[in-house]
Amino acid sequence: MSELIREVRECKVFVDTHAHLQWASFDNDREYVLAKAKEKSVTRIVNIGFDVPGSLKGVELAGKHEELYATVGIHPHNASRVNMKTLDTLRELSADPKVVAIGEIGLDYYRNLSPKDAQKQAFETQLALAQELKLPVIIHDREAHDDIIQTLSKFNGKIKGVMHCFSGSKQMAQQCIDLGFLISFAGPVTYPKAYELQEIAKWIDLKNVLLETDCPWLAPQEMRGKRNEPSFLPIIAQKIANLKRISVEGLAEITTKNAKEILKLH
Repeated sequence: MSELIREVRECKVFVDTHAHLQWASFDNDREYVLAKAKEKSVTRIVNIGFDVPGSLKGVELAGKHEELYATVGIHPHNASRVNMKTLDTLRELSADPKVVAIGEIGLDYYRNLSPKDAQKQAFETQLALAQELKLPVIIHDREAHDDIIQTLSKFNGKIKGVMHCFSGSKQMAQQCIDLGFLISFAGPVTYPKAYELQEIAKWIDLKNVLLETDCPWLAPQEMRGKRNEPSFLPIIAQKIANLKRISVEGLAEITTKNAKEILKLH
């Protein structure tokens, strides 16, 4: 085997930077799902926390599987439940060596399952925790673009992280990049009418790009209606590679490098 062929084969590995394999829908076949992901060259998966039980389960799974990592955090839907005890629990969980970020945290003005004031307070409190722990953050933003940028700007130069399942404008993407955040693309970039998101994927420098599934939700177009899972990540990668007119191998190499650097994956 030539060195060039070996290099290409070795670099075609993917990191799913945002999954929820601790979700109950995976309880009956989680091992099979992990095996399928490996077959599709998805060699690293980051399980994202959304509340205390979900964060705890994510850490437990990461301890059992070499390819899994975890984040700990409180989703804006659960923001009204955040208190000092919650923060102490997140701080304790973050000491685990497989915990790579605080998240997902942020603002969700679409469902507003927690009051906006509670969301903002929980968001800033967890950003401060990430700064204290010197960990990156995973940001959830749904119809709260202006407040997200305003809040992150308070921590400019103090924290870095990931804009999960990016849904903003090109201008917002540039603002996030300027603040030290990478832009993560999920299944929606494959949807036929996702014109603006696809234009952003064409425009953005690859050094600022990550890939994710957000499973079990947001399956890519050809899998719509099915439970999403990490093995579908190469479909998202192929769409972005096509938009940027590069090889999927090249995209895999760069996005995997980006994920390892921002999340300190070993």
